[in-house]
Formats: sequence, structure tokens, C-alpha cells
Amino acid sequence: MSDTRAPHEAGTAATPAPSAPTPGAPSPKITLVTGANRGLGKEAALHLAAAGQDLLLTYRSHADEIEEVLAAVRGLGRTAVAFRLDTTEFGTFPAFVADVRAALGEHWGRETFDHLLNNAGSAALAPVAETTAEQLDSMYEVHFKGPYLLTQALLPLLADGGRVLNVSTGLTRFTQSDAAPYASMKGAVEVFTRYLAKELGPRGIAVNAIAPGATGTDFGGGYLRDSAQVREGLASVTAMGHVGDPVDIGAAVASLLADGTRWITGQRIEASGGMLL
Repeated sequence: MSDTRAPHEAGTAATPAPSAPTPGAPSPKITLVTGANRGLGKEAALHLAAAGQDLLLTYRSHADEIEEVLAAVRGLGRTAVAFRLDTTEFGTFPAFVADVRAALGEHWGRETFDHLLNNAGSAALAPVAETTAEQLDSMYEVHFKGPYLLTQALLPLLADGGRVLNVSTGLTRFTQSDAAPYASMKGAVEVFTRYLAKELGPRGIAVNAIAPGATGTDFGGGYLRDSAQVREGLASVTAMGHVGDPVDIGAAVASLLADGTRWITGQRIEASGGMLL
């Protein structure tokens, strides 16, 4: 069962609340996924639920989409709570953290969650010569400042022995003519990942970055998903012979947040099907 909550309105539920945890029963792992209503975030949430994890989900818009994700998670027998959150509205983070704390107590009888997936994002595509200050500021706030400050705010609720997984991009290794503002901020995310791994190591928290290659989503207007010509061109330089699908990235996320990978930390893991090797 699950509920959907508007920003910092913990008392309003769109669907019935889940039942209280059974006393003495082992607590499932709980992962917080930002930008979970579509694309990579949605597939990550569904793969994590299929692996037996419960979920705290955020979405900025399209409440109808997050309701579909919640229904799918319920169908997998897992519990999920969704919150509307704009990760560039930094002043709302303290209230969001309070809502997450309340949800943890109400639905799981816990004070912490186990994993944080910093996924929410958007695209601003332009060559360096044509990048505007507004585009650069937008990419900084969405892809670096937001995840940095949100992670900082959530650290008191992140369980020792937990995980942080930041979404980067294959474009920090290979280049695309119009990706400089976006890829540059993802490069900063990868540096942040290493520093955070060092800082949280004493708590047993592993921190990594997953770097998807070309993946057919609605990101950047959906050009990778919708253009057969673009997909064919990218497939020709990918070892696996095709552009990635969101389910490929969802499966990779679930594997990186499984128990067997806890000794991996401070790493950039590329999930690109062998693009531009």
C-alpha cells in the first residue's frame, strides 16, 4: 500500500496508508529515489521493488505518473510513499526531511532509510559557444547543487551501512557536440561521489555513481527514444549493438544496491552497453 503526499503535507493521503509493520519481522531495505515518476527513476523503483525493497519516491510534476508507479509497486507486494519535491527549491529540504522522518515512523516503525538514489534531472543541450548563463545555472542547480544539498540534508536519516548512488552520464567519458553544460555538471557529481565516499566510509556507507550511456527515454525531448536515425547511429558505436532501454539501467541500479556490492565504493560504474570503447 502507499500514499501520495503534496510537499510537506504529511497528513494528506491520496490512497490508503499501509498497515503497520509486524512486530519482530525483519525490516525490508528502504530506498529513496528522486525523480521516480518516469524514465530511469521509474524503472529503478520497479526493479528495486521486485528485489524486495520498499520505497520513498519523489516527483516534481505529473502526479498521474507517480500514481502509476505506486500502483505497480503495490502490485509487487511492496510499500511505497511518494512526495512532491522540486530538488532546485533548496529551502524546502528541511520540511521534506521532516516528512520523510514522519513517514519512516508511520509506515515502517523506523528512524532511518537505507539507500539514496539521486536521479532527478533535466537536460539543457548546447555547444559551449552557444551556452547561456541561464542554461548553465539550471544545470548546476538541477544536477549538482540540488543533489549535494539534498544528500547533506538527508544524511541524519541515512542508516549506517547504507548506500548513496548518484546518477551521472557516459558523457563524462565520451563527448557529444551539444552536451557540455549537462556533462560538466555530471563530472562534478562524480567528484562529489568520491569525496562523499571518503567522508561516509567510517559509517560503512558506500557511495558510487552510475553513468548510463545512450538510453531511450523522454530525456532531452526524447530524441534518443524517438529518432530511428539517431538510435541506429549510436547502436553502430555500441558493443552490444543497440541503444539502452530504461529497464537496463533499472536493473543495474538494483544490482548496485544489492547486499553483494557493499564493498564497492567511490566508483564510477558505466552502464552503456560498451558505447565508444
